[in-house]
Amino acid sequence: MGKGDVFSVNESTTNNTMKTQELKIEGMSCGHCVMSVKKGLSKLAGVVVEDVQIGKARIQFDETKISNQMIADTIDEAGYKLVSVN
Repeated sequence: MGKGDVFSVNESTTNNTMKTQELKIEGMSCGHCVMSVKKGLSKLAGVVVEDVQIGKARIQFDETKISNQMIADTIDEAGYKLVSVN
């Protein structure tokens, strides 16, 4: 088995535990807000930030490592409010 084969197996396993969510966030009004939310979410183990814009974010996260409450708390700590998750 080559090195590439091992990576493919790990990638498949990781993707099976990842869930994509759209987050609606209140209180964001500028690029600084976007960067604050992105920075906070990026620090969470098990979270991949796909996109952050004013008022929303799209992330992938590993449900075995992180909860929606942990995500909401991180956004709150950045100074904003998570209002919905899709």
